[in-house]
Amino acid sequence: MILNEAYKLSNGIEIPKLGLGTWFIDDDKAAQAVRDAVEIGYRHIDTAEAYGNERGVGEGVRSCGLKREEIFVTTKLAAEMKTYGDAAKAIDESLSKMDIGYIDLMLIHCPQPWANYRQDKRSYDEGNLEAWRALEDAVKAGKLRSIGVANFEQPDIDSLLSGCTIRPVVNQLLAHISNTPHELIAYSEEKGMKVQAYSPIAHGQILKHPVIMEMAKKYGVTVPQICIRYTLQLGLISLPKTGNPEHMKSNADVDFIISDEDMETLKIMEKIKDYGEFSYFPVFNGK
Repeated sequence: MILNEAYKLSNGIEIPKLGLGTWFIDDDKAAQAVRDAVEIGYRHIDTAEAYGNERGVGEGVRSCGLKREEIFVTTKLAAEMKTYGDAAKAIDESLSKMDIGYIDLMLIHCPQPWANYRQDKRSYDEGNLEAWRALEDAVKAGKLRSIGVANFEQPDIDSLLSGCTIRPVVNQLLAHISNTPHELIAYSEEKGMKVQAYSPIAHGQILKHPVIMEMAKKYGVTVPQICIRYTLQLGLISLPKTGNPEHMKSNADVDFIISDEDMETLKIMEKIKDYGEFSYFPVFNGK
């Protein structure tokens, strides 16, 4: 069963292959979502400072009935934190809000602040190194077990690797059918990072895609299950987001195999060009 499977990161720490994404789960509902997920069998919870629900996620981890070490918790350093002092303060604030002793994995959420997403790309290289130094010091202090990045492209990775002493173990990327950055995934893995796929169901924009609907029917599964299975078969860690326990159960019922031929069809599917209300990713700005 996929909920019992894990990868070993380059630092030797194990990370479950399937996690619960919590983007858009309100803070006052996050604790129950975590408890529901844990009861179903999830052992990997993904949150972020920018989601505004770290407190609730932490409450859920503390109250779920499992020992702390049985749950892998990922959170993210706000993309705006580009000095050592700001990053160090933000790390401690996340630890305080969550109140779970330590964080298993903390990522720099984006190489640029959300207001400058994919703009002035090299202007923040030094700031990312400053933030990374704060993350490294938090690892040395026992506050964090692992550190990594999110939304980093090849030049961002190269810049970080040029000045780090602890190498990133994860790059979390938008990756789903019709938008799979194959070259970036391969490059991240070449540099020792496992890739986490966020929004594997394309923010819901793929649910009525006729080709995928027909393929799901062929396998006797749902479109979200096909989408999640696709990311898993690419060797990615999949992070579907939901606060609905029935969806959590369905998202984890993916112990089927997509044929090589069908995987090739999915890999080259035409890219979604507009995510509607999700098309502008810096929605976190100001949170």
